[in-house]
Amino acid sequence: MRLILLGPPGSGKGTQSALLAERLGVPHISTGDMLRAAVAAGTELGIKAAAHMDAGELVPDDLVVLIVRERLSQLDASNGFLLDGFPRTDVQAEKLGGMIEEIESGLDAVVLIDVPEEDILRRLSGRRVCLACGAVYHIDSNPPPEHRRCPEGGECSFVQRHDDTEAVIMERLRVYREQTSPLINYYKSRGLLVSVDGVGSVREVFDRIVRTL
Repeated sequence: MRLILLGPPGSGKGTQSALLAERLGVPHISTGDMLRAAVAAGTELGIKAAAHMDAGELVPDDLVVLIVRERLSQLDASNGFLLDGFPRTDVQAEKLGGMIEEIESGLDAVVLIDVPEEDILRRLSGRRVCLACGAVYHIDSNPPPEHRRCPEGGECSFVQRHDDTEAVIMERLRVYREQTSPLINYYKSRGLLVSVDGVGSVREVFDRIVRTL
């Protein structure tokens, strides 16, 4: 099965993508994770992407398309995949369409996880991440423990990501409205879009997606 998950930042795309990928037996391809890994490694792509990500801007299409094209060419994606965070613009959607045509396949569905902006702001501004192992908590719903042994050694050190500050979140939402929201009509016109209420527990949202598919 070949799926795309759409939704504003903080809508739960990453969590739901991982669950769905496991359920379907296909790779979860997250452009956000791949870009953050490139930034952490200090690669040429990562250096170029970091300036845009820290400002809450979308990484330029040409950079994102390069990493997605390379990932989709790998053997484990030959029988299906789940894209999380791509495409984010009409240009990227057109490029993806071309990639899929090259492998003589097609998309099965595009799932939109719909969450109000006020919920997004609360979710993201309260998120805390361990610098070393990447463990994620929330100051309200799942506060980080005072002492947690880190798999990378020592105690976890929890911080707020640069792109989770309120100013950057509002900018990310503005960019989403202007550049990514048009994809809703793009895929709706092609009969691929299904919308799911993203408010509720992880399991509730997951069950809605499974029933929809």
